[in-house]
Amino acid sequence: MQALAPPTVSVNTLIPTVAAKGYGLLSASSVAEWAGCSLDALHKLSADWNHMPPDNYLKDGGRYRRRRHSSFVFEHNALHAVPHRAHWQSLDYNALHGGMERWFEPMQAHTVNTPTWTQLLTALAHTASQVRGTPDTKWCIEAHQFRIDTTDGIGRPTPEGAHRDGVDFVAVFMVNRTDIKGGETRVFEANGPRGERFTLSEPWSLMLLDDTRVIHETTPIQPEQDGGWRDTLVVTLRADGFLDAPVVTR
Repeated sequence: MQALAPPTVSVNTLIPTVAAKGYGLLSASSVAEWAGCSLDALHKLSADWNHMPPDNYLKDGGRYRRRRHSSFVFEHNALHAVPHRAHWQSLDYNALHGGMERWFEPMQAHTVNTPTWTQLLTALAHTASQVRGTPDTKWCIEAHQFRIDTTDGIGRPTPEGAHRDGVDFVAVFMVNRTDIKGGETRVFEANGPRGERFTLSEPWSLMLLDDTRVIHETTPIQPEQDGGWRDTLVVTLRADGFLDAPVVTR
């Protein structure tokens, strides 16, 4: 089956597209324009996806996912890292891995301290504020580096299935895909009949989702040659506070 190209838009039409449809996509050159950096600077980040630690929380018994996770706050037009914290989702949004604190290794300092990283997250925060029409929003941001490989013959980018993340916005940057087939992205209206499918393939292209309005998933990947993988950067934005495990009182 021939892969369907993503329906990318221009930088100038990203915000109205997300406002109208609940999602929008940019090509890699448009991402560089949108973030105010060069394509070369984006590609220099990609090496940090090599040699990541395994995800030891997979409940399906798989060995196909490696990841890192770090958190940030964007407030008063400035980005700040926050102390390392657990990633937590409720069972309402992640029936497979929700309800537990997952402690992943943090992202490498040489990545998050680059001007390019600050430019990317600043562009996301500004875009989110413009879509919402709330220029002074404090955005709590979680960044996840993923490598899904074909160690087990199949890799699952979204083992929890079609889902929302319980945040305001989700950004998925395609970092690289090598020697694989599959990995088709599917986006559906949360409260309507419309859906769309396509395959993200261009390194540093972007899919931006309004998580309050759409559901998304990515189909499993299989190797075309030994050692195939799919690298992504997933960044979530939530207004005014992080998702944290509820405090249990006795």
